[in-house]
Amino acid sequence: MARTDTKRDVVIVGLGWTGAIAGIELAKEGLDILALERGPDRSTVPDFKYPDVIDELRFGIRYGYMQRPKKSTLTIRRSLDEEAMPYRRLGSFLPGDGVGGAGIHWNGQTWRPQAQEYRLRSYVEETFGADAIPEDMTIQDWGVTAEELEPYYDRFEYMAGISGQAGVVNGETIEGGNPFEPNRSRDYPLPPLAQQPDSLHFADVARQMGYHPFPRPAANASAPHVNEYGMQLGPCNYCGFCARYGCLNYSKSSPQTCVLDALKRYENFKYRVNSEVLRVNLAEDGQTATGVTYWDAEAEEEVTQPADIVILAAYSIHNVHLMLLSGIGEPYNPQTGTGTTGKNYSYQMNGGTTMFFNDRQFNPFVAAGSSGMSINDFGMEQIDYAAEGFIGGSYMTCGHSNGQPIRGIAVPEGTPNWGAGWKQAVGEHYGHSTSLGSHGSNMSYRDCYLDLDPTYTDPHGRPLLRLTFDWKDNDICMTQFMRQRIEEIVEAMEPDSWQSSYKEDGATYDVRPYQTTHNVGGAIMGENPQTSSINRFQQAWGQHNVFVLGASSFPQNIQYNPTGAVGALAYWTTDAIVNQYLPNPGPLV
Repeated sequence: MARTDTKRDVVIVGLGWTGAIAGIELAKEGLDILALERGPDRSTVPDFKYPDVIDELRFGIRYGYMQRPKKSTLTIRRSLDEEAMPYRRLGSFLPGDGVGGAGIHWNGQTWRPQAQEYRLRSYVEETFGADAIPEDMTIQDWGVTAEELEPYYDRFEYMAGISGQAGVVNGETIEGGNPFEPNRSRDYPLPPLAQQPDSLHFADVARQMGYHPFPRPAANASAPHVNEYGMQLGPCNYCGFCARYGCLNYSKSSPQTCVLDALKRYENFKYRVNSEVLRVNLAEDGQTATGVTYWDAEAEEEVTQPADIVILAAYSIHNVHLMLLSGIGEPYNPQTGTGTTGKNYSYQMNGGTTMFFNDRQFNPFVAAGSSGMSINDFGMEQIDYAAEGFIGGSYMTCGHSNGQPIRGIAVPEGTPNWGAGWKQAVGEHYGHSTSLGSHGSNMSYRDCYLDLDPTYTDPHGRPLLRLTFDWKDNDICMTQFMRQRIEEIVEAMEPDSWQSSYKEDGATYDVRPYQTTHNVGGAIMGENPQTSSINRFQQAWGQHNVFVLGASSFPQNIQYNPTGAVGALAYWTTDAIVNQYLPNPGPLV
């Protein structure tokens, strides 16, 4: 069975952060909009009700809000010579499932990239010379600047009710903020979160060493907030259940708390759940999209949904998968370097040092997802790449995001995995440990990319997406540099013992342990159709009525968590659609 539904002005694929923003901004213009979400419906009430939502086993360990590999997965390999195998069990990254997407289960860390990150290749060549870029590194400029995006970051932060302390406002450096952040037009909408004893101890030591500690910017509301859509956030109660959980208190910024209930009031907006888009349909000449085809799980049939504008707002790797399946852009070929769709997949390089203090109590159960004090003294604009031998940077943070009894316990190396010895160690160290971590960039490379798997297919018979990725010397060198800086600070904090975990020479990508859900690239933005899949407005080069929103646009990964940039770009693109595209449909310049 198959059916064709009534044509819409806009069809949106995915209803997470970017889909919600695009939906409400275009609904305000009176457009007839349909959003299609592959997963189930989710709302604060009843889905995030207390105490059900703080079930650590269900959500923290068994990934209750994540996509199931048996329904949606990809294959992974580390080199062109390996055979890719399916990602059968969630580990390294955790795509969200259902309305709200990963915006439900994130911690809330919300950053603006440094100004030179948007023009990274130009910055490196101008400052350190083209020879500083390794031959296999394919970093690119974004095609947009920090100055152009500043109003859209501001809007996202005020919509989401971000808590923080500005560091640079209208060219003036503000004491207590991040002095290395790009210039902003005003302070955060809410003051910083209250800090824990470990964060304050780190900040004191870092300040004595000449660094510049500041509160980590947080999508956890420090005070009541009402945004432009009339959505209300309540102050965080520091329950310690943010990452992997929905927020029971209307305190963590999410599509549910910030956008969706306002969006649902528009009669010209509709959404359907359990509706997985299978492909974008193109006109006979391939120059425009005519709509999408999706699988209606409730009716158990394929549906053709015609539309004038198609917005891909799914998770980053799913955006790329749909583009490859639909013939949007030329598939990237790592041997020849031709093609763009799938190019420049990158990840995140993280590491950290755990400290144990016999006589300090940190009360980790009193925490928010983005609690902590950070320094950015080793950011991407603060490092001499030529002298250090790598391109990249990192921010560093000390603080707790939870004290949960299964995931939130750190014990010294050598502790038994179970039994009396483990129990003794937990009793001695719970509440007495903390960590200082590096959250670093990851560059893009010629042989790190996304394409269609030649062997494995999904339940609909479509080729699975194939990921080819491994760690490179440049990024390992970067994280080892950060390790040296962190361990110097750790020694000055005077713990009774400490242990470090960083990628070392020869490290290979292991999909089993969780690392981060910051998968970026594959549908990269830029100013040249020969090197990018979408233009500076996230508009497909070859199909002017297709827009691709999300971290799939990043030409390489930034040193920060991506959500702030993703949100700002969503506002940037919808503004261009409203003010440039709708009056004169065609390629935007």
